[in-house]
Amino acid sequence: MLYDFDQVRERRGTDSIKWKKYGEEVLPLWVADMDFISADPILQALHRRIDHGFFGYTRPTEGLYQVIQERMKKVYQWEIQTQEIFFLPGLVTGLNIFFQAYAGLGDGILVQPPVYHHFIKDPIAHGRVIIDPPLTRQGDSYGIDYEAFEKEITERTKVFILCNPHNPVGRVYTREELVNLAEICLRHNLIICSDEIHCDLLYPNYHHIPIATLSPEVADRTVTLMAPSKTYNLAGLHCGLAIIHNAGLQEIWKKTSLGIISDVNIMGHVAALAGFRDGQEWLEQVLAYLNENRKFLSRSVADKLPGVRMTQMEATYLAWLDCQEAGIPGNPFEFFLKEAQVALNDGEEFGKGGEGFVRLNFACPRKTLAEAVDRMS
Repeated sequence: MLYDFDQVRERRGTDSIKWKKYGEEVLPLWVADMDFISADPILQALHRRIDHGFFGYTRPTEGLYQVIQERMKKVYQWEIQTQEIFFLPGLVTGLNIFFQAYAGLGDGILVQPPVYHHFIKDPIAHGRVIIDPPLTRQGDSYGIDYEAFEKEITERTKVFILCNPHNPVGRVYTREELVNLAEICLRHNLIICSDEIHCDLLYPNYHHIPIATLSPEVADRTVTLMAPSKTYNLAGLHCGLAIIHNAGLQEIWKKTSLGIISDVNIMGHVAALAGFRDGQEWLEQVLAYLNENRKFLSRSVADKLPGVRMTQMEATYLAWLDCQEAGIPGNPFEFFLKEAQVALNDGEEFGKGGEGFVRLNFACPRKTLAEAVDRMS
């Protein structure tokens, strides 16, 4: 089936957070939510489930566990057992369970800003201490200062939250980079939370490596968070998963989750299964379209937004734009919202290194993207 991602579909009036927050005159290119209709096999599966007419208490089917296990083995040569998969109503929930399970009040949470804001705000709100050695700017990309990273670790540092592929800087970490990070974590007995929600949204010549696949020792200290939500544009159906190999970590996870994590809803199960099993054709087409949008945006930024630099993107549909030399008065997020009526994400939300940046979601029809750039220019 051929999908038409150029078609502009009306989302106003549907309670879409993305399209409702800023009003009708604003083009929203902020929250990580694609303006593309979902894969046809997912829509068909949801219709069949609705037509059945029963929506009682439901558990994930054996087929959902199986398709996840098969996918991990096929893509990453990663053997996962059924009892190692824990379903979640979302990865932010998983992130919060993680640091509350494995780090106590006043303990240190190691992160690499600029990074997804929940990595920073949520632990602080729950009485943990953020340790945030930033990524290093390297031309139009980012790297890791391992010496600075390790130097920040103290006896109270208990966990490291990794974002790979990285939101917002778009990096896909190499095996060497992951090995270096893992060795530091093992040396200091840290537990790793690896948020890999963007793992399927890669551009040509880049390959995602789950950090837990590096070695049994690393797997034994890692909680991996994944979801079909970014891959198949299913965020509103709330289905994610944690993969935990270590039996001791599993027990702590279960106790911390008890009575707090709700079951994934029926439609989340159905959509996840259909996406993982039958969504590859849609995914390949959407990746090709996103890659062309990425190229279009890169050219447009260079041609129409003098002084703005687009970070080299290896994954995700979230462009990280450096506006520090663009001569914009004040905060660029506020400037583009007020003057261009384009809603982006404020770089300051992402912690250290985010000042003077904005994040732009280009998972939209090219006509919408072109209009946004024209407004910004």
